[in-house]
Amino acid sequence: MSEQAVALLKRLVSIPAFSREEEAKANFLEKYCQELGLSPKRHLNNVWMKNTHFDSKKQTILLNSHIDTVKPSSAYSRDPFTPVIEDGKLFGLGSNDAGGCVVSLLSAFIHFKDRTDLAYNLVFAATAEEEISGANGIESLLPHFRSEVGTIMGALVGEPTSLQMAVAEKGLLVLDCTAIGRSGHAARDEGDNAIYKALSDITWFRDYRFDQTSPLLGPNKMSVTIVNAGTQHNVVPRECNFTVDVRVNELYDFEGVLEQIRSNVKCEVKPRSTRIKSTSISMEHPIVKAGLSLNLTHYGSPTTSDKALMPFPALKIGPGDSSRSHTADEFIFIEQIKQGIDLYIALLEKVMTP
Repeated sequence: MSEQAVALLKRLVSIPAFSREEEAKANFLEKYCQELGLSPKRHLNNVWMKNTHFDSKKQTILLNSHIDTVKPSSAYSRDPFTPVIEDGKLFGLGSNDAGGCVVSLLSAFIHFKDRTDLAYNLVFAATAEEEISGANGIESLLPHFRSEVGTIMGALVGEPTSLQMAVAEKGLLVLDCTAIGRSGHAARDEGDNAIYKALSDITWFRDYRFDQTSPLLGPNKMSVTIVNAGTQHNVVPRECNFTVDVRVNELYDFEGVLEQIRSNVKCEVKPRSTRIKSTSISMEHPIVKAGLSLNLTHYGSPTTSDKALMPFPALKIGPGDSSRSHTADEFIFIEQIKQGIDLYIALLEKVMTP
């Protein structure tokens, strides 16, 4: 089973699928599943399917990971779309984030798909636009799930977690901030430099500490990541725009965070979205309890995933290492794929066997 999964991963790596450009990879995966005798459904660039003996009276467990990737770093020394296996590693863009999870979850789905003795239904979904939290990814499938799947009791979200349980993750606020001054000639004492006005707010974002620290997720974190101002060297800029990446733990809601920020800075603050909220799954949830019985550790993740868009409990777990995501010469260990398949099957066996 792991050999077939590795072969599939090599094919997936060879097909470019940047966010919003996943059609070719979705086409391939849909056809691949059909050739295996599965019955995939398609919505936009998302491919999903139900187990053979789907029972509408039962609740469902969702197996989900994403097929899109970020664009390759300029530091790549290899062709990012030519999968190569060396020293037990499979190199290629998306191999670690999150191709290894996709093929491992699909292998687990195939393992269970024809079983008639399961306590829950099983749905597999390989989805698009995860890397940009896009509306045409998992979020676009939720109406289909409500009408065709029914109640989802929990999900396994495939992301590289070194096969440990990410039971919580921080929410994400991206803020577009604008400081307004007055333009003038740089050679004369005129104008009101918007950069200088922005500096005090940027310093506040750097230095401010929120009061509450989460035992799982730690403190909120704010990072100024982009600054743009000015048109030419001799013009005092009227406007300075900067972007702030804000990671929010489960102890704060976005509205409260925004209110606190706006009461302390002078610039205009506009959030791009308030959809990517902090999430957690109860330690008493059957999926988590199954993981604990397998001696898995648990932690809070600083990175976001499609888990944030799911209105049901979800556990983030999968083969690969988060520290290798979005890096040059990305890779996953072949052995981790086998371990991922075995772990997903072991988890599901404990949860789904009455």
